[in-house]
Amino acid sequence: MHPPVRSIQKKKKKQNVEIVSTFPAQPSPMASLTICRATLTRLPALQLTTSPSASPSVSFNFNCFRSRILRIISPKRHHHHRATMASSAPAQERTTAPYGSWKSPITADVVSGASKYLGGTAVDGQGRLIVLESRPNEGGRAVLVRLADKAGDEAVDLTPKEFAVRTTCQEYGGGAFAVSGDTVIFSNYKDQRLYKQSINGRADSTPVAITPDYGGPVISYADGVFDYRFNRFFTVREDQRESATNSTTTIVAVDLNGKDVQEPTVVISGNDFYAFPRLDPKGERIAWIEWGHPNMPWDRSELWVGYISENGEIHKRTCVAGYDPSLVESPTEPKWSPGGELFFVTDRKSGFWNLYKWIESENSVQVVYSLDAEFSKPLWVFGSSSYVLLQNNEGKNLIACGYRQKGRSYLSIVDDAQSSLSVLDIPFTDIDNITLGNHCLYIEGASAVDPSSVAKITLDAIQSKVLEFNIIWSSSPDSSKYQSYYSLPEFIEFPTEVPGQSAYAYFYPPSNPDYQASKDEKPPLLLKSHGGPTGETRGILNLSVHYWTSRGWAFVDVNYGGSTGYGREYRDRLLLKWGIVDVNDCCSCAKFLVDSGLVDGNRLCITGGSAGGYTTLAALAFKDTFKAGSSLYGVADVGLLRAETHKFESHYIDNLVGDEKDYYERSPINFVDQFSCPIILFQGLEDKVVPPDQARKIYEALKKKGLPVALVEYEGEQHGFRKAENIKFTLEQQMVFFARLVGHFNVADEITPIKIENFD
Repeated sequence: MHPPVRSIQKKKKKQNVEIVSTFPAQPSPMASLTICRATLTRLPALQLTTSPSASPSVSFNFNCFRSRILRIISPKRHHHHRATMASSAPAQERTTAPYGSWKSPITADVVSGASKYLGGTAVDGQGRLIVLESRPNEGGRAVLVRLADKAGDEAVDLTPKEFAVRTTCQEYGGGAFAVSGDTVIFSNYKDQRLYKQSINGRADSTPVAITPDYGGPVISYADGVFDYRFNRFFTVREDQRESATNSTTTIVAVDLNGKDVQEPTVVISGNDFYAFPRLDPKGERIAWIEWGHPNMPWDRSELWVGYISENGEIHKRTCVAGYDPSLVESPTEPKWSPGGELFFVTDRKSGFWNLYKWIESENSVQVVYSLDAEFSKPLWVFGSSSYVLLQNNEGKNLIACGYRQKGRSYLSIVDDAQSSLSVLDIPFTDIDNITLGNHCLYIEGASAVDPSSVAKITLDAIQSKVLEFNIIWSSSPDSSKYQSYYSLPEFIEFPTEVPGQSAYAYFYPPSNPDYQASKDEKPPLLLKSHGGPTGETRGILNLSVHYWTSRGWAFVDVNYGGSTGYGREYRDRLLLKWGIVDVNDCCSCAKFLVDSGLVDGNRLCITGGSAGGYTTLAALAFKDTFKAGSSLYGVADVGLLRAETHKFESHYIDNLVGDEKDYYERSPINFVDQFSCPIILFQGLEDKVVPPDQARKIYEALKKKGLPVALVEYEGEQHGFRKAENIKFTLEQQMVFFARLVGHFNVADEITPIKIENFD
C-alpha cells in the first residue's frame, strides 16, 4: 500500500498546506483532463501545527461527514482514488420511478417550519448563553433566548411578545443587541429605537426606550458596545430623517445615566460608513472601521483608533491600516486583547484576510499568522465575530479563530508569540461566529449533516485540544429524522471560459432510500446562483436543497468568480463584469455536469435570489443553457437598481458594471426579445433593496412576448422571505412550475399550481 499523498509547501513567514488526498496514489495512463471521484466515509479533519522554527506536521482524523468529491486533476498530478463502505444492513428494495416524481417526507411544510435563523450570540453576567433566533412561524419575528444552563433546565424567551429584536441599519442589519452583565440593549424592529432591558429574571424586566421617538423608524442603530467608564453605549447610527436614499451614518454615544431619554451624542463622523466600534478594556481607546464611496468595505476600508479624554471626548485619532493609497486592503473586525493590544483582520499584500496586530509605539502593523485562507468574511451585516482573544496560564495571547480554505472551514488556535496555528478537531465543516464563554467557546457552525447550530466547546488546560463538543442550539432540531434522505455535497472545481481558470460549486446528486430511476435516465438539474454577488454559498445542511434532491432532482450551488472565501483575486473577478463572469461560470458549471454524465442537458433549470436572481435572468436572456428559471427578488434593470437602491449599495453597482453602455447591455429587461424559456418570479412588496417594479417590469414584458411566466407578490415581505407560509409557497410553486414546463414528470406532492400566463 502506498503512503498517503500529502503536498506541503512552506515559505518564509507563510505556511500553505494543501491536502491532495489521503488515498494511495497510482500513476494515470491518461494524458488528458480527468475527473476523479472519491467516496469517503468521512472527510479528514486537518491537524496542523507550524511555526517558523519547526517543520509543519499534519495528521488526519476521519470524523467529519461522508462526501464525494469531484475534482479536476491536471495530467501532472493525476491519481486514482478509491474507497469503499461496508454496510451491515441488507439492501432496501427501491421503487423505480422517474427523477423528480419521488415522494419525500421533506415537505415544503417541513422546510418552512423547521429552520430558525440565528442573529447572534452573547454571554450574560452569569456565563449563560443568549441567542437571537428568528422564527418563520412567528412571521420572522426575532427573539432573544437564554439557553438552559444545565440539564433539566429550559430555554427562556427574554423578549416580550410585543417586541422583536432586529435592526434595519444599512438594510441588512446585524448587531441588533449587546449584553453586559444582566442588561441587554437591543433594537426594536417596529420603531427602530434602542431599548434597555434587565434580564436577571425579576418582574421589572420590561424594556425601556433609551433613544428618542422620531415619529417612525427613520433612525436605526447597530453594532453597539458598553462604555463602563462613562456609563454610555457606543453604537453605529444610520439617520434617514433628511433622505431615505442618502442617509447619514455616524458613531454615537447613548447616555445610560438618567431616566430621561436624550439625543445621542455624535462622537465619530465625516465618512460615509462606520462599523465595529470597539473599546479597549480600560475604556481609554476606541477602534473602529470606516469607508467611503465608491468603495464597499471589502474593497477598501480604514481602521482607526481614537483616544478618549477625561471628559469622554475623542481628542486624538490615528489611522492604523488602510491609509496608504498604494496598498490595497480592507481591514475589518478590530478587537482588543485583555492586555490592551489591538488585533484585526486585513488582506494586505497576500489578498487573503489574515490576522494582524497593531504595534502602537511605532504605529505599524505586524502579521500574526499568514495563510492563503480567509479569516473573516465581507461586511454585509454588522456584528461578525470570526475570532476571540484568549490568554493562557502564561499570559500569552491565544486566538481562537475560524478560517476558510478550499470550500470548508476550520477552527484553530493561533499562538501570537510563536506565530503558530493548530487546527482543532470538531464535526463542523462550516464556522460562522465565535463567542467567548466562561472557560469555553461557543461556535456557530454547521456541516453537511448538521444544520446551523451553536456548539459549546471545552478545551484542555493548554487550549490545544477539544475535550467536549456539545450542540446546545439548533436551527432545525428535528432535521436528523430525515438524514437517510440527505444528499451529501460534492465540492467540485470546474473549468471556466477563461483558459486555465477554475471556479467552484457544491453538487448534490439525487438521493432517496425509497426510490431509484431507470438506468437510462439522467436527473434534471436545478442550479442555484447565490446572492451578494459578493458572497459565498457553503456545503452545509439545508433542507430546502434536500427538498429537491429527495424528489429526484440534482442540485448545484455555485461559487462563481466574484464569490468570497477564495481570496481577493477571486473576489475581484467580478469587478466591471457582473452579468458576464457569474453568468458564464454558472453555464460552465451546468455544462461540466452534463459532460460528466451526471445530469440531463435537456432539463437544466436555474434559480437565485437578489443578485442571484439577476444572474438567473441574465443567464436566461444572454445564454441558451437553461430551459427555465426562477427569480426571487432578482434584478431585471441594473440601471434602475442603481437609481433606487439604498445608500450602502449605491456605488456598489458601478464597481460591478461600468459605464452607461454597460448598464444598458447588462440589464435583462432591455433584451426581452432574447428570452426563450419559462420564468417564475417572486417578490416582496416592501423590498427596498430591489424594488417591486423590477419584477413587474420583467413579468409584463415576458407576458407581452408570449412566454410562459408567473409572478407572485408577498405583502409584508422585504428583501428575503421570512414568513413560513411564503417560504412554503415559494418552494412548492417553483417545483410544480419546473415539473409542468420542463420536467416531464408529475410531482408526488399535492400542490395547486398558480396560473401561468401564456401556458394555462
